[in-house]
Amino acid sequence: MSEPVSRYHPRTDVPRLIAHRGASARAPENTIAAFEEAARLGVRWVEFDVMLCGDGTPVVIHDETLRRTTGTEGRVAETGLDALKRLDAGRWFSAAFAGEAVPTLVEALAALDRLDLGANVEIKPAEGHEVETGEAVARLLRDHWPARLAPPVVSSFSPDALRAAHAVHPGHDYAPLFDAIGVDWRAHMDAVGAQALHCDAVRLTADRAAAVVATGAAIRCYTVNDPADARRLLAMGVESVFSDDAIPLD
Repeated sequence: MSEPVSRYHPRTDVPRLIAHRGASARAPENTIAAFEEAARLGVRWVEFDVMLCGDGTPVVIHDETLRRTTGTEGRVAETGLDALKRLDAGRWFSAAFAGEAVPTLVEALAALDRLDLGANVEIKPAEGHEVETGEAVARLLRDHWPARLAPPVVSSFSPDALRAAHAVHPGHDYAPLFDAIGVDWRAHMDAVGAQALHCDAVRLTADRAAAVVATGAAIRCYTVNDPADARRLLAMGVESVFSDDAIPLD
């Protein structure tokens, strides 16, 4: 017997626009200032990256090295929290943000609660730390996610990190991340009970979008900063786009 056309049942409360690393066109990415700017612009959800620093604390940062966003040498996975907190994660963007700190995940969740923001939390493990990062992020979200907010989406490019997170807490809403959606996309989703997948907007074809959407799965695309591109993707059946700015979608 052939399986039904629709096999996934994604949620309906994820907005069409999600601020990529916060409002990262207007404030330093992955900082509380970027979350505050997103909220000021009226964006309802933000996306941000989480990695473990040297003492195992989950912190909000994208790169494995500190150079680009703090101007210092070193690797996040080899830098303790006390040292990380002494770095300036805002001056590289603008002098107006000098002194902005690298947030811990706990601090980020407190900011989301204060700002009434939903979130896509991307597990961004340093190489060799996939399992421990997935486990740590899942535990912290399980224990500290603000109850009044809509549940987070937890995503990652790392299948190992997602499987580890799922083993700790199957109740999270997981979404595998792809550059391009391969033929094995269902296996990656089913391994963590996912109802949605995230992919590169540039590499998404209309045919592949139609095939995924026909199963009932949701597609969310990064990083879309042109309103015309966003509208084209939404017309293809994409549920949400990640953007560095509050682009108009109507």
